[in-house]
Amino acid sequence: MILTSLPTEFKQAKPIIDTIEAAGYEAYFVGGSVRDTILGKPIHDVDIATSAFPAEVKALFKRTVDTGIEHGTVMILDHGQGYETTTFRTESGYQDFRRPDEVTFVRSLKEDLKRRDFTINALAMRANGEVIDLFDGLADMSAHVIRAVGVAEDRFHEDALRMMRAVRFASQLGFTIEPATEQAIADNAQLLTKIAVERTRVEWEKLLMGQQPVRGLQALVKTALYRYMPEMADQLPMLKKLMALPAWQLDQIESTWTLLAWLMQLPDTAAIRQLLKAWKTSNDLIDHVTAAWTVVGALQAGGTLAPMTLFKAGAPALKTANTVANLLGFGQPQAELDAAYAALPIQDKHALALKGGDLLKQQVVQPGPMMGQVLAQLLVAVVTGKVANEAGKLLEFARMVADTKSN
Repeated sequence: MILTSLPTEFKQAKPIIDTIEAAGYEAYFVGGSVRDTILGKPIHDVDIATSAFPAEVKALFKRTVDTGIEHGTVMILDHGQGYETTTFRTESGYQDFRRPDEVTFVRSLKEDLKRRDFTINALAMRANGEVIDLFDGLADMSAHVIRAVGVAEDRFHEDALRMMRAVRFASQLGFTIEPATEQAIADNAQLLTKIAVERTRVEWEKLLMGQQPVRGLQALVKTALYRYMPEMADQLPMLKKLMALPAWQLDQIESTWTLLAWLMQLPDTAAIRQLLKAWKTSNDLIDHVTAAWTVVGALQAGGTLAPMTLFKAGAPALKTANTVANLLGFGQPQAELDAAYAALPIQDKHALALKGGDLLKQQVVQPGPMMGQVLAQLLVAVVTGKVANEAGKLLEFARMVADTKSN
């Protein structure tokens, strides 16, 4: 196969390959960019594989960075953009099911492609668009099949994350995992516990945001791979609910975790925080999801959302919550929620016209817990429209609150 119309990203990287080939070495585009180009999908990073050893690559270019020199990877910066160029290599050992104990640089493209995970990723392409397919990846792509290169169990013992990548590709591409590869996942699923949570989380989130997430979830359940994911061992009922939802597709990480937390029927925000910390998500994501989860509950109850519910959520979490609620069948028109939020007297606590320093200066309160309590009541009073956000009126209200607490 020769691709006659190549994306701009390949054309921009062509001088790299031309330079390497002019020196007598082989060089190819490899990996996901080749696969996605054939599938007609947008590409992102362009990776290059070459028969030139790292020192030989560095000798050909003026500006390089040793981004992964021990594994043969050099970043070439000569043409205004960084291109990772990796020497053909073989790997062996994998005692931790994650990293090779030994890497050997070789001159053979076939030896390099043999260590790839799936046939659809074991494609190489010359700068002129000619695709090199040594493991029938094109046939599997046409058949919409995910098949391990060589013996599937060997590939998963080399890097157990490849099992998650398989179910993720099922979702992202809408492909089916071929039986032998799927059985190898089922047989080796427990090896997923050897993988860093952060790496597993990336694949899990991509699965949930794929074009056919149910297909990936079906493979996850069939192979029991989910049982070895953080906090997921007992979540088969939740996964079944997820698969039973009408056709859905999410494009925000926050929405995926909010949906999961809701379908897990977690009792409170503390449980949500525990879930997300087990997955080692960021604190910002935890705050967003807990806020959105609370709003989902309010939306399920029906009626107009209370001003403090809108205020505490904030616009981003409010949108996340409504996206999830719409999937579940009880969302509201987003424009109405946006209008209700915009109509709040203030959207941020820092917009209060009276600050803590003002309370001290006017001798309303002394430093201590009471100050926080008074400010909290001022905030509620303003958001709910009980008191106008004007310094004089707020000061009067604060004195009344302070007097009440003192008595």
